[in-house]
Amino acid sequence: MENERKLEEFQQKIDANIKIEPKDWMPEKYRQTLIRQISQHAHSEIIGMQPEGNWLTRAPSLRAKKILMAKIQDEAGHGLYLYCAAETLGVKREQFLQWLHEGKAKYSSVFNYPTLTWADMGAVGWLVDGAAIVNQVSLQGTSYGPYSRAMVKICMEESFHQRQGFEIMVQLAKGTEEQKQMAQDALNRWWWPSIMMFGPHDSESAHSNQSLKWKIKRESNDELRQRYINKTIEQGHHLGLTFPDPNLKFNEETKNYDYSPIDWDEFWNVVKGNGPGNKLRINHHIKAHEDGKWVREAAKAYSKKINLSKKIA
Repeated sequence: MENERKLEEFQQKIDANIKIEPKDWMPEKYRQTLIRQISQHAHSEIIGMQPEGNWLTRAPSLRAKKILMAKIQDEAGHGLYLYCAAETLGVKREQFLQWLHEGKAKYSSVFNYPTLTWADMGAVGWLVDGAAIVNQVSLQGTSYGPYSRAMVKICMEESFHQRQGFEIMVQLAKGTEEQKQMAQDALNRWWWPSIMMFGPHDSESAHSNQSLKWKIKRESNDELRQRYINKTIEQGHHLGLTFPDPNLKFNEETKNYDYSPIDWDEFWNVVKGNGPGNKLRINHHIKAHEDGKWVREAAKAYSKKINLSKKIA
């Protein structure tokens, strides 16, 4: 009876749009859902640095290199904000990383695709970060306070990333025929993975309905996906590029773009670890984590020394 009363009061707070804070009572399923979602989001930011880092030494200009470096640095910061938010739920960062390395935790499947040309840096910024913005703007209103507040700064920086990517695509689309074809090829390869970023249809999602009720999510996967498609198609027309979907057409009745069925077999295959870059991404992260162990140990030792000095003083 006590738990039922607490659950009712909890839902009343959610319905009144009152943020849930770390010390507030919350259902265990709510906490576990947040642990899964926020850590997955954090892992995605960190793993997402890898396909971009692949092009740091090959950026076509010093300006392009500086912008790409700034973007990668932002992604590291986003991961930090999100790991900190996830830790307020009672799980240490070391545990989150262990789950990631053991394959028990996931990250966005889109980061398991290779970045083959410089145009991919444009497509990733325009499409992948564009999809992320649509999702993350919605998450600014999520019911868990630390997650909501982290999203505010992240969204501001993601908008810069999207513009950076679109700028690359504009330059290529207005360049030589070979450069335009490079941009078109990148769009062809990244369009469907970016659409899949929003996750399966809500009717097929095990978590969607409960997350919507608790306002962890504020909008459904399909609503967010449709908004992204409507917005991005218009941008693509401005570039003079075509989308790899023969059924893509504006529906006058719904005022939305209709699109072909998504290949969910490909999505789940990548999620299960069989994508073109799954093993590469995880192995690289594990090696970087192990190589950086001495830095973490030195920082902890220095922190203990400083604290001891303060106590003596």
